[in-house]
Formats: sequence, C-alpha cells, structure tokens
Amino acid sequence: MPRVRAALVLGALTLVTLPMIPVQWLAMRAPGGVKRHLPVVWHRIACGLVGIRVREVGRPARERPLLIAANHVSWLDITVLGSRMPLSFVAKSEVASWPVFGLFAKLQRSVFVDRQRRSATGKTAAELGTRLASGDAMVLFAEGTSNSGNEVLPFRSALIGAARHAVAGDGEEVCIQPLALAYTGLHGLPMGRQFRPHVAWYGDMEMVPHFMNVVRQGAVDVTVIWGEPVRVRPGEDRKTLTRRLETAVRDMAARALAGRLEAPDEAGSAGGHEGVHSGRESPDGAGPAILKPRENG
Repeated sequence: MPRVRAALVLGALTLVTLPMIPVQWLAMRAPGGVKRHLPVVWHRIACGLVGIRVREVGRPARERPLLIAANHVSWLDITVLGSRMPLSFVAKSEVASWPVFGLFAKLQRSVFVDRQRRSATGKTAAELGTRLASGDAMVLFAEGTSNSGNEVLPFRSALIGAARHAVAGDGEEVCIQPLALAYTGLHGLPMGRQFRPHVAWYGDMEMVPHFMNVVRQGAVDVTVIWGEPVRVRPGEDRKTLTRRLETAVRDMAARALAGRLEAPDEAGSAGGHEGVHSGRESPDGAGPAILKPRENG
C-alpha cells in the first residue's frame, strides 16, 4: 500500500507541476505578482497531496523590508513555509545544481550563497538587499545547515549581518522576524525524538530515499511559530542581534516540541494568537488568514 500511495502522490504532483513550470518561468521574466504567488499555490497543493498538516502560531510581519530567520530541519521546510505566504529562500550554492530540486529552488527565486568562500558574502548580501528592498520576504535558515529536529543549532551571524547592512546601510531600518519549525506529529500521534528522523533530513542522509519515505508514509504534522519581529537599526551589533534571534527561535521550537505553546490571546504574536492557515489570504493581503485552531489537511 505505501508504494501505491507513493505512485499516486508522485503522479498527481507531476500532473500539477509540469504545466506550472513554464508559467512560472515566464512570470519571473515579467512584471507583476504572479511570480510571487504561483509557488504558494504549488506548495499548498503539495502539502495536501503528501499529507502535511500545518498549524500556525502567530502571524508574519506586515512590515517591509522583511528577513525571516528560521531553524532548518528538513527539505520539507521549503514546502511548509512556501505554502504560508509569498516568499523566497537563501540557499547554499550546491542546491542550484541538484536535479529537480535545484530547478524548484530557482523557480522559487532563491538567492544562492557560496558558504565556502567568504569573498562571496558581499555579492550575496547585495543581491539579498536588492530583493528585500523590492518588497520580497526572504527566508534565511540561520543555522547554516539542517538539524535533527530535536534541537536548534547556533545561528551564524555573517549573513544576518550582511543582509541587515545591505538594506540598513543607508539609514533604513530592517524588520527581522524569528520563526521556528517543529515537526510534532506522525499519523496523528505525537512524534517522539526517535521518530523525528522520519522528517528531519540532516547529516549524511541521502535525499531521494528520504524523500520517497516521506511520500510513502505522509501524515506529518508541523507547527510554524512566528516570533516577535525585531526592528533593526543601522549600526546594531550583528552578533548581539544573532544571539537574540537564536534565543527566540530555540525557545519557540522547544515549547512547540514539548506541547507548551500558550493559549490564544489578542496579541497576535508567537505565544499569543494561535491559529491555522485557512487557505485564504488575510483581508489586508499581508499574509495567511489566521483562524481559531483547527487542522488544515
């Protein structure tokens, strides 16, 4: 049965993806917002087909420029976050050459960074600054690598500082929002530490077998926690800023994994307003609508 399920899911994904690739390729070369919104449609369809149920706590910031500093657990993070709102990612340069996934990363309008060459940081920062200044929300996986899903690794300050400087260098403030991803359930049951490698992709795990295992099994529950946005002024110390963001993400992830997220209130921040994406945009167009807690299949 898992093999039959995998074949059906992959077949459906292929039917959806093939006609959308040329449309997105053309949209990326034309003005307008189609290039931002079409990937959101694809990721929502992919979540539904694979069986990824997303619970959101808090909401994305409305301010721009917006850099999102997140932890990184799995390749699934891309589809989970991509289904929430129009955004792009900062990815390591090797991803661009990966079969299929490299193409998807380019169609998502990712910014690629060569983390082996310090000299490349300036070029990446300039491109990132241009994208942020144009209104694109950008996601930076600030650990620099994926983890086991049971912890948050130390954040790297170089790109956070470079992105801040690229936009704020002329005196403009930048909004940086911490975000935590926590994979909490498998087949409707709490996902303990021993089962988290089912979704966590890290170390020397091979991509294709891991991908196929997730597609065969499905039924993954993930919590996305939006933290309190930080208004960053020119000249702010990047290491202090990085520690602040890391602490926020680590705390949110730990509370989500332990099932200790606070009850909803009127604040609308992580640990405040809690809800699940409804599949509709909020009335102001700032991002996903937040509803009372319920499952979103």
